[in-house]
Amino acid sequence: MGRPEKFVKDRTGIMLILAGALLIFWNICSPSGGAAANGQETRTEGTVYSRESVAEQLPQEKQMAEARNAWQEAGCLQLAGSSSMEKYAGALAESFMEMYPDVAVTLQFTGSSAGIAAVTGGSADIGMSSRYLKEKEKAAGAVENIVGFDGIAICANSANGVSGLTGEQLSRLYTGEIRNWSELGGSDFPVVLIGREAGSGTRNAFEEQLGLADQCTYANELDSTGAVMARIAVTPGAVGYASLEAADRIGGLTEAEGGGADGMAESGAETALIVLSLDGAEPSMANIRNGSYPLYRPFIMVTRGEADNGNELVRAWFAYVRSVEGESIAEGMKIVTEP
Repeated sequence: MGRPEKFVKDRTGIMLILAGALLIFWNICSPSGGAAANGQETRTEGTVYSRESVAEQLPQEKQMAEARNAWQEAGCLQLAGSSSMEKYAGALAESFMEMYPDVAVTLQFTGSSAGIAAVTGGSADIGMSSRYLKEKEKAAGAVENIVGFDGIAICANSANGVSGLTGEQLSRLYTGEIRNWSELGGSDFPVVLIGREAGSGTRNAFEEQLGLADQCTYANELDSTGAVMARIAVTPGAVGYASLEAADRIGGLTEAEGGGADGMAESGAETALIVLSLDGAEPSMANIRNGSYPLYRPFIMVTRGEADNGNELVRAWFAYVRSVEGESIAEGMKIVTEP
């Protein structure tokens, strides 16, 4: 009779040991250190926890949340693209960084096509384009965000003896049908056609506006607006195109206060470069708005996907561009935000 009694006692002890081990195992491996099902509370050393309050209760989780918030307030925004947008984008970036001192905005002016490719390839946050997107670029995920419209001014060397052209004459110049300025009543100089490089948004917009894609006979193809203006200024017979802001700045024109319907007047300064009228209208913001000057192109900031779905910095950038301060910067750069 003694053996069965001893066996029962031994068995009971073993069961108690196993139960204790299982309890320890459960406390170690159970989520939240033995917490009950989602939304329920469990007590550990007199402190009440719940799944909803874990991030607030645990110091490590709170520190991580604060670090994430701090990171979101700082960062780097990368823009790349059209050199025609250089002064405008630079002014926006400078003002934006004053408002957000923990943010760095980097700018690269590599041409519209390169800027669009940088966005779709992931090496830039925003691309700058002075032409509309092509279907293949849209298919790659690029989205147009039009921020304004810029006039394309026709600039010529003052020695050419011509102050204005019609749209037809301009087209005939760039296809090589008119080869000497004397054919337009000007000086006896051969026409020297200056243009931008392939892939330039300015060139693309100019040729599309005139219906001259792949038909222009350029003597020189240059890679920046400044290079175009400089070449025209030192080359009798030269003619080219540039943004309205660049033509106004380099061509010796100023925005006259109360100075006529188009708001443009000659400064009186001697210059080797002049801006030509087109179909009787001067290139100006007022004439773009009233429709009398037909040659202008969009200024576009390109995003990969919709801008409103971008990261916090991208959304903040576009909010600033569209703000009163942003539109004031555009006006100062002679960019028409509402044509």
